[in-house]
Amino acid sequence: MCMDVRKICECGTHTVQFHLRDNIMLPEVISRLFCPSCPGNTSFDGSSMLYDNGWVIEYDMDLAHSLAEKKLKIDLGTVVPGFLFDSGYICWQEMYPGEQADIKDERQNIIELLKENRQQYLEAMQSWNINRIEQLKAQGWRKVQRA
Repeated sequence: MCMDVRKICECGTHTVQFHLRDNIMLPEVISRLFCPSCPGNTSFDGSSMLYDNGWVIEYDMDLAHSLAEKKLKIDLGTVVPGFLFDSGYICWQEMYPGEQADIKDERQNIIELLKENRQQYLEAMQSWNINRIEQLKAQGWRKVQRA
């Protein structure tokens, strides 16, 4: 069963949905979330935080280690913020926070082509997807780097 895991950034501006692969980790592993607009009065700690294009996720590494030891049975030295995010154990539900809202109009315009010309729709959708991934990679979004 998938859980709907949402976290509000520290300034209260954004609510972000997270993906927890195989429900290995608990939502409580996400200690805090900072959007690019959150006040910068917290210093970055790479041992418990992950930076992704202006966003920072702070993890409860004690809890993450405990869950990894019980459920994954792996060397705890590998359980670092980058591992949690890049392996999908706790990462953005989307490619980046707010992606669905950002692409809504673009996708709708392409979907309209389906009513007129199925082949043109398929070509436009494929081209749009490829170009979008390349654009997101160039912008430096961490999750997209593996796409």
